[in-house]
Amino acid sequence: MGRDKALIEVGGVACIARVASALAAAGCEPIRIAVAQPEDVERYGAVIPDGLDVEWVLDAVTHAGPIEALIEALTDPLVADTDSIQLCPVDVPWVTDDLFFELEKTLGSGDLLAIPADPQRAHPLLARVRPSIASKIADDRRPLHVQFSEMEHSTLLTETAILRNVNTPDDLN
Repeated sequence: MGRDKALIEVGGVACIARVASALAAAGCEPIRIAVAQPEDVERYGAVIPDGLDVEWVLDAVTHAGPIEALIEALTDPLVADTDSIQLCPVDVPWVTDDLFFELEKTLGSGDLLAIPADPQRAHPLLARVRPSIASKIADDRRPLHVQFSEMEHSTLLTETAILRNVNTPDDLN
């Protein structure tokens, strides 16, 4: 897209601020935000609302990709005792706290994850996951939607509009 998606404004609010606010409203704090470089903390922190409990995490390998970032996050000792973690990229500015509440309720006791889907496809980067999936995806380079579909999971069918992500300027319309 040529622009930092985190700082693209939708309705006058940066994507990262919209996502962080939805996570906080759903009780998903602390919000752990992975950044590629230390300067990102200042840039992103300037647009995130005051009062949110944010933990900044510097990527061990810059721009490594979502699977590596996910493994790094799920194997962090700070999440070792956490039952489940809500994933969320910054480029879904229409996501709601209701989605996060519903995913938490959808995650069954035997599930490794709860994944939202619209009628067209699943959205793995918005899944509610158990940290134990890290060992299952560590050596698998297939797309996450393929890996997640093979794990014990529940699916939450929801409206396409809140799952929409921003990949091109046209996606903002």
